Amino acid sequence: MSSVGSIRPSGPIVIDIENITKVYVMGQETVHALRGVTMQIHQNEYLAIMGPSGSGKSTLMNMLGCLDTPSSGRYFFNGKNVSEMDDDELAAIRNREIGFVFQTFNLLPRSTSLRNVELPLIYAGLDPETREQRAAQALIDVGLGDRLQHKPNELSGGQRQRVAIARALVNDPSIILADEPTGNLDSKTGDEIMALLETLYQRGNTIILVTHEPDIARHARRTVHLRDGLIESDEPAELASESLAFT
Repeated sequence: MSSVGSIRPSGPIVIDIENITKVYVMGQETVHALRGVTMQIHQNEYLAIMGPSGSGKSTLMNMLGCLDTPSSGRYFFNGKNVSEMDDDELAAIRNREIGFVFQTFNLLPRSTSLRNVELPLIYAGLDPETREQRAAQALIDVGLGDRLQHKPNELSGGQRQRVAIARALVNDPSIILADEPTGNLDSKTGDEIMALLETLYQRGNTIILVTHEPDIARHARRTVHLRDGLIESDEPAELASESLAFT
C-alpha cells in the first residue's frame, strides 16, 4: 500500500498522556508494567502499538481504553482528565467515546447481529426504535445488511468481526481501539477486516491498533514500539517497517 507512509496533517488532540506509570503488586512481586509513557494521539490518526510479550502494550491498551487507571501520571481524553475519574465516570467514557474491537469478537452467542450491535445504545439509554435504526445502519455500513437477524454461530469468523466493528461504530466514538482484530482469522479474511478498517480511517475515524504482527501494523500510518514499559520508537509506519527489517 503505497499511501501508508504518508502522514496527514494533525487534527485536534484526542488522547494526551504524560508520564503514565502502572505498577502491579502480586504477592511478593512488584511489576512495573509502564515506566513513564508520554504520547499524543490526534483526531483521524491511524496508530499501531507494537511490542514483545511483557513490553506493556496490553497495559497501555487498557489505559487508553479507560479499562484501567494509571498509578501515576496524567491522561486527558478530549480534554477531560480521565486519570482521576471513578469507575462510573470511566464506564461512561468507554460507552460514549471508545469503540472496542477484540480478537475474540466478544459477541453474545444467543443474540442476533442487530441485538449485539444495539448493546452500547442500550447502555446509552436510547429508545428502542432509534437503537434498531442505528444498529441496522452500522451493520449495513460494514457490509452485513443481509445478516441482521443472524446469530454468531450462523456467521463466519470474518462476519463476526464485522459485527464487532459495527458495534464499535454504533455510538460514533472518538476512537476505535482494535486489539489483535485479525488474530482469530485466516489471512484472506484478515485482509478483508484490515481493508474495512482502512475504509473507516478514510472516512475520518481515529483508529488505534494493538498488534504483534508487523504485516498488520503496516496498515497504520504511525507505529509506536514499546519495550520494558517504555516507548522505544514512535515513527511513521513506513519508517517503522524499514527499521523492523534490520532487527
